[in-house]
Amino acid sequence: MSTALGLDGMTHKLKRAATIATAVSTLTLLFGADGSSAFARDNELAEAALAVKATEPTAPVAFVSNEVTQEIPADYEEEEAEVFDASSLGDLVAQQPHLTELSREMQCLAGAIYFESRGESLDGQLAVGRVIVGRAKSGRFPNSYCGVVYQRSQFSFVRGGRMPAIRYGSHAWKRAVAIAQIAHEGTWKSEVDGALFFHARYVNPRWRLTRLAQVGNHVFYK
Repeated sequence: MSTALGLDGMTHKLKRAATIATAVSTLTLLFGADGSSAFARDNELAEAALAVKATEPTAPVAFVSNEVTQEIPADYEEEEAEVFDASSLGDLVAQQPHLTELSREMQCLAGAIYFESRGESLDGQLAVGRVIVGRAKSGRFPNSYCGVVYQRSQFSFVRGGRMPAIRYGSHAWKRAVAIAQIAHEGTWKSEVDGALFFHARYVNPRWRLTRLAQVGNHVFYK
């Protein structure tokens, strides 16, 4: 009876020792000699690997933008430049919009046409207008219509730096405005395009310039 108890006790001690050994082995795997966690070391190794990978050269990534489209509103209408279909200068004058208000520049251009050539043919009036436009673009004269018209000693109708009164309701003024628009936009070719000077045909200033043509009561030069 006592021998059996002794054997049972020894067996119990052996099982207990085996359990303790298993536990020690498990703890050894989980913790190193310095007491640090194996999981912690694994995390440190992973972070180090990522740091090394970050320093490695990588191929550039192409950025592809998706096309952005927007529907045109149903009530949208594209603006088109106004095109005149005229068989003569007279037709083109008749097609010009009636302007009740003018910019200062167009007022100067139309005023010069009105005072300098309102008794001329349409071709004669356009020729005068084209000289003013040409001067403003030439670089040799003031670079605006008003600057050209009011330049000292250039146009005899300008006195004291002012134009005389204009009869705005007259047919002559409305025609001068239409001619000014054509001269400004260059929608009708004049035989004196390129001219920068003109004088009345009854005077002879003996200019050493290239004569282009006589249109109505004026002779034009460049």
